[in-house]
Amino acid sequence: MKIVLSRKGFDSANGSQPNPIMPDGTLLSLPIPDEKKGNNPFGSLVWNGQSYFDIIHSLKPNTKLKSDSMCHLDPDLRKDVRAREKGWQPAFGQTGTALKHLRNHDVTVGDLFLFFGWFKQTEMNDGRLVYKKDAPDIHAIYGYMQIGGIIEEQSDIPKWLKDHPHADRPKAWANHTNAIYLPTNKLSLLPTLKGCDVLDYRKDRVLTKPGVSRCYWDLPDFFKKVEITYNPNPWRDGCFKSTGRGQEFVMDSTPEILDWVKHIIS
Repeated sequence: MKIVLSRKGFDSANGSQPNPIMPDGTLLSLPIPDEKKGNNPFGSLVWNGQSYFDIIHSLKPNTKLKSDSMCHLDPDLRKDVRAREKGWQPAFGQTGTALKHLRNHDVTVGDLFLFFGWFKQTEMNDGRLVYKKDAPDIHAIYGYMQIGGIIEEQSDIPKWLKDHPHADRPKAWANHTNAIYLPTNKLSLLPTLKGCDVLDYRKDRVLTKPGVSRCYWDLPDFFKKVEITYNPNPWRDGCFKSTGRGQEFVMDSTPEILDWVKHIIS
């Protein structure tokens, strides 16, 4: 099994604010803005009765985004954020250089994505959601998907997937530079769990080492035995310094890494 650490959600270049750790522990990854190919306005997506735009605006009142700004809802993991077609299931699309990277490293059915992003704790202050003062900026794992199928032809897209942001890309499909990943029904490592799900905040799901920049990760020493793509010679003073380049960091699993994955997901 290959493990892919997949960086997603708002970042310093896309959205320009941390994804919120909601007061109840929800790791709410915010889909990046996408005015060209996005098909969901931030104001149309909801969490716990609030629109994504209202959450973004509350946390950053001077945001340049508007309620009708379009976003790229991908990976699409939360069923209840919008109305769904019958038969909906989670999906994750990839294209271009990032897809080529996955293909070059033979990422296929049975392999596992661990989705991570830039997060910060929030709290309610006088009825308004705000970032918690002095809370650290961290990288945290907020979801996973074990690959159960890969759609590589536009003609194979089922009806329930037609509104996915990677579905209507005829040129990319024709050039074979687009794909949509679908999950297994059950997670092979932990068969009582779904093949894809979101995760709430927990300290062991935080990658960042306490007290330092979010790109410095406190990974167990057994990761030193494994090559992680885009991260050549990453170890600094016993700490893993993740690169700012690339979306998909691919590694071969070992028994120790699989135990680490199971602990994070369980």
